Amino acid sequence: MIIPRPRRGQKNRGSKWAAALLSAALLSGLFQTPAGADAMPDTRVRVAMFLDLGSTYKSIVPAVSLAAESAWQAGPQKDGSFESWLDFTPGQTVRFSVDGIKVKALESADWQTVSAAVKKLQSGTDKPVAVVTEQAGGTVYQVYTGPYASAEEASGAVTRVTQALAGQLGGAQPTIHGGYYYSAGVFGSKVEAEAYSQSLSLPGIEVKVAVVGASQYAVWVGGAVNDSALAALKGQILQLQPQLNLSPVDVQAPALIAYRDVTGEAVSPRTVDHYAVSGANTKLVVRDSEDSVIQVAERSARKFRGDFEISSVNGQLALVNDVPLEQYLYSVVAAEVPSSWPQESLKAQAVAARSYALYHAAGNKFNVAGLVDTTLSQVYNGVDKEVDSIKQAVDSTAGEVIKSNGRIVEAIFSSNSGGMTADSTEVWSNPNATFGSMPSDGDKAAQAGLKSWYHVLLPSGKTGYVREDNVKLTGGKTAAGLTQMTVTSSATNVRPIPLIQADVSPVAQMNPGDQAVVLGLVEESSSYAWIRGPYSSDELLKSLKGRTGTEAPSPILNLEITQRGPSGRATQIKANGQILDVRYPDLFRSAFGGLPSTLFDIAATGRYTVQSAGGEMAAGTASSGTPVLSSSGVSNWNGGSMVIMGADGAARAVDQTNRFLFVGRGNGHGLGLSQWGAKGMADAGYDYISILQHYYQNVTIVKE
Repeated sequence: MIIPRPRRGQKNRGSKWAAALLSAALLSGLFQTPAGADAMPDTRVRVAMFLDLGSTYKSIVPAVSLAAESAWQAGPQKDGSFESWLDFTPGQTVRFSVDGIKVKALESADWQTVSAAVKKLQSGTDKPVAVVTEQAGGTVYQVYTGPYASAEEASGAVTRVTQALAGQLGGAQPTIHGGYYYSAGVFGSKVEAEAYSQSLSLPGIEVKVAVVGASQYAVWVGGAVNDSALAALKGQILQLQPQLNLSPVDVQAPALIAYRDVTGEAVSPRTVDHYAVSGANTKLVVRDSEDSVIQVAERSARKFRGDFEISSVNGQLALVNDVPLEQYLYSVVAAEVPSSWPQESLKAQAVAARSYALYHAAGNKFNVAGLVDTTLSQVYNGVDKEVDSIKQAVDSTAGEVIKSNGRIVEAIFSSNSGGMTADSTEVWSNPNATFGSMPSDGDKAAQAGLKSWYHVLLPSGKTGYVREDNVKLTGGKTAAGLTQMTVTSSATNVRPIPLIQADVSPVAQMNPGDQAVVLGLVEESSSYAWIRGPYSSDELLKSLKGRTGTEAPSPILNLEITQRGPSGRATQIKANGQILDVRYPDLFRSAFGGLPSTLFDIAATGRYTVQSAGGEMAAGTASSGTPVLSSSGVSNWNGGSMVIMGADGAARAVDQTNRFLFVGRGNGHGLGLSQWGAKGMADAGYDYISILQHYYQNVTIVKE
């Protein structure tokens, strides 16, 4: 489901299922088939959760906290085989990170100083990990930030950390450390290695205990950023500890540096085992011995089936869930659509999600995985949301995929196509035979049960929306025949759009007895029909910045759709007559501040059109001093809102703010399966194969 590229619409509704329904599958632009996509790959899929790929995908944490319900193990993957190095008990929480270039922000024997430093750093860019170690002089706490991709990046972090911890450093300076060490000995137990490390007095030099094999523990000293820096440390180390027999650690060899982590403790230090993965290209596998589930604290404490793999990508921790495909689908389908929907619509979603997953599992879009767990691929929340009806839909379609010309289709989907699915040219500009514009009448079901809203004009000249259950029509009329209204409750909010938005201030408030003029009655904004805005020129210019090839004109006085595709979606828009040259049409969604879809009209609050008695049309923009002809004669318009009525009696308010409203339908890119449309077809008696072949053209449903 992907191009450089867009993804379905943003989440708007406040309902329980808004997040799932609006997270439809992402786009994959030019439809280049990954190698092997014509053959069913292994029935496991790899899903990245934390990973740094820059603009492609970036979700990073300094460490992950894992726990399992039964006994579990961790160890490196060697030549395709898992080698268990560590055993953990049921319910035990263990932290994992990757070794690399870090900043030692603080070292102190005072817990309160360390706790305060951790709290300050957690609110900034450089996230901390706090550990406790026993040294020759006693207990010492150390706070690290990172890892960083380079020493230069770490240097910038030193400046930030120094500023953030001005009150805790007491004149000390943060220092940069890396993953180059000397081994000072190997021991048969962790206890022996720790005892030896505590006997060494090496101020300013990192001393670590590292797991280097099953029941093999080494003491490492150094912590330099490269070979030359490590060589420079050797003389200093031997001057302090001349008895040491040092040998360079192979930076390619897998190892786990052991820590006692106290990051999550605020009142008193309680330790958690922590292991940092060391060794270039090392992949650490975490596996539950009873094939149960593993919990990831940093993913909202969700639980996941399958194994986990931890490695370093671009200097940052990468966490990948290696999970059986069908079990992955239990979670994905449950996250994408309500489990109460008809079984045939759930089956359609299962087959589409399976096809999408296999299409990308055959490739390596995300470097270490074909998928991620967010809406950039498919929503994947683990076992917590698994439901019997979803499992039934997945199991009853097991192995079934959508194919075209013998190859698995990238079965992208969206929440709601607004009554008409998109043609591929409306999204990416290039044609694809699988995705054409088709009617999707079932999309209207998203409006079921929602209230209508009155569009009203207040005496202040402001306009807004009041939900119908808060409105009382007074029976009065204006001189032009427009209905008057009041409200039934005190402090009733007048909203800027017909939707309750907790994070958006109301236009005004009304009390019973307050009068307003009704301009119209509209549907509540949902995934089917919606209104966004009004946006000022400045707001639009800020949103457009960097998203068009040519800088948009300033200020924007006129915004018009000049080309539409087969479904009516906007494919070309001009500002002040200049084409807004986005790379592909679906980018208009993000270019205008995150619109749900590109199936919209634009209404300018300050634009009007006048038809003369001779039939000639003239357009203008509201401004102070505009002459107005009314029943009382000609006057100059000097501010506020003016109601304009058309020949059909429809009314709208024009003001001099010259802002822009977007009025549209649908949520997401609109390509392929419409989730609401599939529900509507299932309600009408269609089976899942008919649903899929309606939304994907020239395809067959095949059981592999």
